[in-house]
Amino acid sequence: MPLDELDRALIHALHVDGRAPFNQVAAVLGTSQQTVTRRYRKLRSEGVLRVVGMTDARRLGQVEWFLRLRCTPDTAQPVAQALARRPDTSWVQLTSGGTEISCVVRAPERNAPQALLLHQLPKTPRIVSVSAHCLLRSFVGGPVGWHGRANVLTDDQIAQLTPTFDAGAGAAADDERLLAALQQDGRTTYAELATTTGMSEPTVRRRVNQLRGNGILYLDIDIDSAVLGFHAQAILWLSVRPAHLVAVAEALAQQPEVALVAITTGSTNLLAKAVCRDIDALYTYLTERVASIEAIEHLETAPVIRTVKRAAT
Repeated sequence: MPLDELDRALIHALHVDGRAPFNQVAAVLGTSQQTVTRRYRKLRSEGVLRVVGMTDARRLGQVEWFLRLRCTPDTAQPVAQALARRPDTSWVQLTSGGTEISCVVRAPERNAPQALLLHQLPKTPRIVSVSAHCLLRSFVGGPVGWHGRANVLTDDQIAQLTPTFDAGAGAAADDERLLAALQQDGRTTYAELATTTGMSEPTVRRRVNQLRGNGILYLDIDIDSAVLGFHAQAILWLSVRPAHLVAVAEALAQQPEVALVAITTGSTNLLAKAVCRDIDALYTYLTERVASIEAIEHLETAPVIRTVKRAAT
């Protein structure tokens, strides 16, 4: 569906604070609460936009692994769908002509990726190879969302919408149902969360604010980049000279085309995801922006053919 400026402004506002009250959003955008509510419900009901409550893996004692599975063409689709059904995977995508699957998997820090996933893959000899790359440090992605999808509001409007929280205690066992409910819908009301968790509404409100304050919980937007006019995605595997690794990661993180940057283990040491308007824009980005970074010694590009799962849905 085509988006107008108000739709894009609403998306940007929710990028800043996914739980911002609609009366506050309306005041910042200079429109009515009824209009903002109606626009959000339309985007939500048509599957364009969803606010999801996500958790920071490191703060929960988890590590994220980026997996690459090379398959025969007739196997990639069912394997990708099987991975998408797992609760511990996100961003399951078919790349490289549809014969490779890329996905992010979470595991307890003490577990090797083999113990987490490999023995649970569909039993098929058509998976040619599997490699796992630990995300050592992320610069864009996770709590630091993709800036390129949200560029409508002014600095003053962003400041008005940016929430502040007091840090609270770490995650507790009774937070599990609360976090699960927010993962399904980050804008679930406090009254609904109270019913789901058995807590009182004031307790739920306080706990959500504490979890956001200590960085365990953050709000993300689950949206198809094509809706925003971005039709070309590629995963970039880069080898960077170690002395320049952090500087290159930080430089890429400032580029609006980049939706993910992470230092990883493996044969390459830097992972990025580029999101561009079209193939021509991707070509320009690779040949002008990326190619100008002298510390990059090797680059492998895997175009994204299809996204099977975004965020955690």
